[in-house]
Amino acid sequence: QVQVAESGGGVVQAGGSLRLSCAASGRTFSTIAMGWFRQAPGKEREFITAISWNGGTTYYADSVKGRFTISRDSTKNTVYLQMNSLKPEDTAVYYCAADPASRHDYAGAYHYWGQGTQVTVSS
Repeated sequence: QVQVAESGGGVVQAGGSLRLSCAASGRTFSTIAMGWFRQAPGKEREFITAISWNGGTTYYADSVKGRFTISRDSTKNTVYLQMNSLKPEDTAVYYCAADPASRHDYAGAYHYWGQGTQVTVSS
């Protein structure tokens, strides 16, 4: 079992930055890949980014490439999502997910999810 909990959401103006954190506990954190997804009202959950178990490989959706950065700190069992140059269309609930069984960009592949944190970008 893995428990994950997001934090760091809030309200920010367009062009601003936020850093989300995802604290994981349970199974050995350093052995599992992690991902971030988001879901806006009326839309499906969308893949944003993922990071391999050792941090050596990262993946990004085209919509956030160059603006968002995923990283992990195994000493703190935490994954971070640094979001820069935020746009109103980035407004959504952001979810952290752990331990994908297969594809890193497919929500159904992840075994464990946090409760989500709201990010609102005002224009």
